[in-house]
Amino acid sequence: MDKAITVPLRRASRSWKKYLRQYTVLFLGAFIASIGLEIFLVPNEIIDGGVVGLSIMAGAITGQEYGIFLVLFNIPFLYLGYKHIGKDFVMATTVAIVFLAIWTAYFKPVPQLTDDLFLAAIFGGIIDGIGVGMIMRAGGSLDGTEIVAIIADKKSAFSVGEIVMFINLFIFTAAGFLFDWERAMYSIVAFSAISKTIDIVLKGLDESYSAMIVTSAPDEIGKALMEEMGRGITILYGEGGYRKEQKKIICVVITRLEIGRVKDIVLDCDESAFITFNLVNDVVGGRFKKGGH
Repeated sequence: MDKAITVPLRRASRSWKKYLRQYTVLFLGAFIASIGLEIFLVPNEIIDGGVVGLSIMAGAITGQEYGIFLVLFNIPFLYLGYKHIGKDFVMATTVAIVFLAIWTAYFKPVPQLTDDLFLAAIFGGIIDGIGVGMIMRAGGSLDGTEIVAIIADKKSAFSVGEIVMFINLFIFTAAGFLFDWERAMYSIVAFSAISKTIDIVLKGLDESYSAMIVTSAPDEIGKALMEEMGRGITILYGEGGYRKEQKKIICVVITRLEIGRVKDIVLDCDESAFITFNLVNDVVGGRFKKGGH
């Protein structure tokens, strides 16, 4: 009886902690993104891409808070997301959008920090990108066009990135007619800064790489990698295509900063070793920790 009661309580406790962390990150991400938008980009008539950009333009045309349009424009996309992606994503996205609408209204009276368009585009883009990246790490989004792109990607020959770029091309062109072409070009600069910053937030500054090492001294190299770098390794068994020799192949995941060290360790043990490095999008579990031991 006690065990039957205790286990669900523990699961519920973990679930509440998970949601508390998630929605805290969504709250902070929306807060940071609104600073980039309201204190740098929007006062200088520089827009973001996607639904946020459309909402900013709708707000400029009507004189209303663009946070209202951000909510309204995303409703059909949220429905599509619920049908094709999942309930958790839609919940997180809805919360992020509402938080952003509230924060942008809050920061509306705050004076802009600069009227230099280049500085506004760069710093506004970076700050906005940090906020959006945090929201995406928490499982949400602010841009309904990405939902359309994900769905269209399954039914067309174009990638998600290509579809998003195509949609934003029309949005920035519209911004050129609404504001002016100089601001439209600075909007593209801001969008580039946002995109790059999101990548950094999602992937981190220490990118991870998978190293595949084909060597005649696998035991010596494997031991050195484990002892000197504190990395777990995996031994794969392969066969040479020409001589048909049985070979051991070492696989290890490292950070970008450790590539040179791996080369030194491997070549010190076997000068004829063959090494390939491949970028890894994400690493979960195992003995891998960014930054070393």
